[in-house]
Formats: sequence, C-alpha cells, structure tokens
Amino acid sequence: MLELAILGLLKEQDLHGYELKKQLTETLGPLSSVSFGSLYPALSRLEAAGAVKAVEANPGRSGSSRIPMTGSLGGEAAAFRARLAATRGTRGKKVYGITERGERLFEELLEAESVSGDDDRSFNLKLAFARYLPPDARLGLLERRRAQLVERLARARSTIRARRERLDDYSRSLMEHGTEATERDMSWLDRLNAKERKDSH
Repeated sequence: MLELAILGLLKEQDLHGYELKKQLTETLGPLSSVSFGSLYPALSRLEAAGAVKAVEANPGRSGSSRIPMTGSLGGEAAAFRARLAATRGTRGKKVYGITERGERLFEELLEAESVSGDDDRSFNLKLAFARYLPPDARLGLLERRRAQLVERLARARSTIRARRERLDDYSRSLMEHGTEATERDMSWLDRLNAKERKDSH
C-alpha cells in the first residue's frame, strides 16, 4: 500500500522526502503512521526496482538569487544571510521522480485486488487515485467494495442478534453505530456507482 501511495504521488510531481511524507499523511490519513523509518526503505526498494529515480536538487540560479543593493551595509548583510540560509536548506535534498517502470508498476498495484478484501485504507487509497483507472476497472473497484460492505453488515447484524442478551446498552449502541456507518458507506458507494455508470455512457 505504501509503494502504491508513493508512486501515485510521484506520478503527479517530483517530491523530496519531507514533502512526500507530508503528502502521504494527507493521502493515507493522520492515523497511517507513515514514518521516515518506513518511507525511505520503501523508496530504496522502488529505486532498486527501477520504479523511482532520484536526482539532486540544485538551488535556483535566476536573477532573484542576486543580493539586492540596498545602499545599507547592514541591510545587504542581512539579505546575504537570509539567502545563504535558504540555499543551505535546499542543497543536498534528494528529489524523487517516477520512471516508466514505475508508471507500469503503479498501474499494476492500482488494478490488483487487495489481499485483504475488507481493508478500508487500501480501498480509500485506490479511490484517491481512481482517476488513473479505466472506467470498467473503476466500476469493478466500487462493486467489489460494495460486496465487501454487504458481507460486513451481515456479519455485524448476526453478531448483534447472537449477543443481544449479553450486551449492555453501551456495547450494543457501539455495534449499532458501526452498522449505521456501514449502511451510510453503502449509500455513498451506490451514488458513486450510479455516477460512474452515467458518465461511462
């Protein structure tokens, strides 16, 4: 899942490690616990597989990098220190980009069915990049997810029925809240599915 997320983000733009970690947290959610300890090994694996390339970021050499002449020695010294700090901050950062092999791997990972069919994070991640899927694959993703939710709902209702007499009000309320959330997800998927079918015709 992490490799898919990395490739999907790099497909949109080249990023250095810090930017990539920040966007991964936004894409996977704050509870995804993506750390540099998991990010860099994943990048190394992708780089070794030829799916990702790394280039050194060079500070810009445009006219804007010149120190402005202010007529004040103190002002020019402050401008020089600010420019030096900014340049030092960008030098040596490794910028990652996707390769042709990475593009193919991204498509394979995106279209592959999840090992854990009932994995919320995997579905959410694939949906975030679903615009890269062909229409029939997007429909397949939505239909598989709905079938998974139908099974989840049936299991939850069965558990509530079987344990009703042993559940206190709070436990039962919590389980019912879960079934209501699943029902809402199914309604949302039905709307997405209907829109997808309409747009494909």
